[in-house]
Amino acid sequence: MRYHEEVVQEPPRVESPAIVGVTSSGRIVKKIPAELRRRKINFSSEPVWMKRILWRLRDDTQFQRTVTQLAIVLLCVWIGIEFHFFVKSGMSGEAFSVRPPGVEGFLPISALISLKFWLQTGVINEIHPSGLFILLAILGVSLALKKAFCSWLCPIGTLSESLWMLGRRLFGRNLNLSRWIDYPLRSLKYMLLSFFVWSVWNMDVASLAAFIYSPYNKMADVKLYLFFAEIGGFALWTIIGLVLLSVLIKNFWCRFLCPYGALLGLSGFLSPLKITRNKTTCIDCELCTKACPARIKVHKVERVWSDECTSCMECVEACPVKQTLDVRLSAKSKPIPTWAVGFLVVGVFVAITGMAIMTSHWQNQIPASEYQHRFQQLDSPLYQHFRGKVPAYGPND
Repeated sequence: MRYHEEVVQEPPRVESPAIVGVTSSGRIVKKIPAELRRRKINFSSEPVWMKRILWRLRDDTQFQRTVTQLAIVLLCVWIGIEFHFFVKSGMSGEAFSVRPPGVEGFLPISALISLKFWLQTGVINEIHPSGLFILLAILGVSLALKKAFCSWLCPIGTLSESLWMLGRRLFGRNLNLSRWIDYPLRSLKYMLLSFFVWSVWNMDVASLAAFIYSPYNKMADVKLYLFFAEIGGFALWTIIGLVLLSVLIKNFWCRFLCPYGALLGLSGFLSPLKITRNKTTCIDCELCTKACPARIKVHKVERVWSDECTSCMECVEACPVKQTLDVRLSAKSKPIPTWAVGFLVVGVFVAITGMAIMTSHWQNQIPASEYQHRFQQLDSPLYQHFRGKVPAYGPND
């Protein structure tokens, strides 16, 4: 392991004489001059809990990210509970409870079709409008900060992260697959994405409209709920298998199978904000690489372009040298304050979804009477999915 002394070229920094350490194996070690050492903050020194929380939200990106993840998980639980009562009232024929529009965030294929329909016709469909804006918000976050949605806002990403952390606690480590296995597996999510994009790309406006206004799509959220509420043996064991693999391997679903993650990985290449390494002050300690959950070799690059980077800021927090690893617009620009990263992620998402709410494109326009009629017909072939094709339906269906 090579250690070289820090060479400081930026005024007004003070140059220090070389401090070289050599390990018993003969490897040279870079030392950090005191004036460049990043100060560890003792947040517990603030006795007032509210000020301590605000302080951590400003200066601790991992605390900021954890709070954001927890807020999103609680929001999804609330949406799930509301939707449960909506489906229960519909199935029993009682007066409908509130249907939460946020449930449409779990219908990515419908949202992708709605996006193409909107781009080709300028029409925001009234069946699942919030799904379209949630997709736009997710893409907006990606265009700002790569795959930050995955590590800051996605509830599946939060679950996946919690599972591999559990695995590390249980077994002391996670499995690292060799690149000969890792690369082929990572291609699977791009193959899935290509299939969905190719399928939607080949749909003309008439086909898009036929899907959007079909009985199947109108009740797709309810069908998804019933799939998990009445899950079969094969699907259940598949989920159990994914959970176990996620305990053993970091972000198994996200890294290898999630087509959403593949889409954001590609759109993230357009993001101007990227984690940037200052080669002049870097001491090659490799702590950034060791901290990266996506196994990116951060210590070897000047700018992190990898499609696997989720802007989780783990590497930035691990760096022991001041202003050596930051989020920047370019290699020569000033660093973005660490507190601004989380606020930017949440701000972009809230701004786009808030626009949908303010322009009345959040709630769908399916009346309660139509829902009541459709709930009673859910077992009809009209609401089944045949090899990716929507059943033919008439004007009265």
